[in-house]
Parts: sequence; C-alpha cells; structure tokens
Amino acid sequence: MREKTDPTENRYEMRQEPDGTWTVYDIFTGLPAVVNDIPITMLTIEEADDAVDLLNNLYIDRRGGTTQ
Repeated sequence: MREKTDPTENRYEMRQEPDGTWTVYDIFTGLPAVVNDIPITMLTIEEADDAVDLLNNLYIDRRGGTTQ
C-alpha cells in the first residue's frame, strides 16, 4: 500500500494501460520510468504500486527530502 508522502515531492505515478497492465511513469515527462535501461511497464497493480513507492522514496532521498 502507498506510503503517505507529500505529493509535491513525488516524481512517479502509475497508470493503467488499455491492455489492463500498469505502467510506472515520470510525471514530469509522461514517459515510462526506466530502471537499468528497462521500462517499468506491463505490471500488475500491486507491482506498479510497490515500484511507485520505491522510486518516489529513492527520488526524495536523493533530493534530501523526508518521507512521513
């Protein structure tokens, strides 16, 4: 389940694709998030939710912010 973070500090979100799978995307570019040259696409809702939490927490840590 999603942790409660300040939404203004988030960079990633998830969206459902027409085929029913989920994509984690960069809210600034609209493009799929990429980790180790692999787009974060074709996920279950649970996988996408976990990936969004992880990527946003890493992003906040890199920026020196905090999570709640």
